[in-house]
Amino acid sequence: MLETTGVPTEEQIKNVFPPMEVINRGPVAVIECFQQIPCNPCTTSCRFGAIYIGEDINDLPIMDVTRCTGCGICLTKCPGLAITIIDGSKSEDYIYFSIPYEMSPLPKIGSVVKALDREGKYLTDVKVNNVRSNKRFDRTNIVTLEVPRDLIYQFRNISMEVSG
Repeated sequence: MLETTGVPTEEQIKNVFPPMEVINRGPVAVIECFQQIPCNPCTTSCRFGAIYIGEDINDLPIMDVTRCTGCGICLTKCPGLAITIIDGSKSEDYIYFSIPYEMSPLPKIGSVVKALDREGKYLTDVKVNNVRSNKRFDRTNIVTLEVPRDLIYQFRNISMEVSG
């Protein structure tokens, strides 16, 4: 499916997510990198050795969730915007998704935005919990959203209605 539509299958998605007990312990990175390409900024940026590619730079990254602290450095370094940080420890109703966001304008904390799936289709409205602007360094902003737990494998991005 990925090769023809650009959208990973549900099985591919579930294979890169850590078990729910890991998600519920605190922040952890999820790497949705499904194509073998020469890329390794996630491994070189991880101070904890949680991401491993191996000898061949074309191999897919492997996440060691026992070493991941959810710091988000890898998220800001991934040129493919393929990394999110998820945290299920703060709420029984929501998973907090921290996503790379390179659009303008940045959403405001407390605002409600449209949650989209991997095909860009509307899922539901979600609340913006935090916005971290990184203009000084790598320019990848991080937006944290409260996503309903039942959408954990469907959610991927947001859309905002911009007033004129």
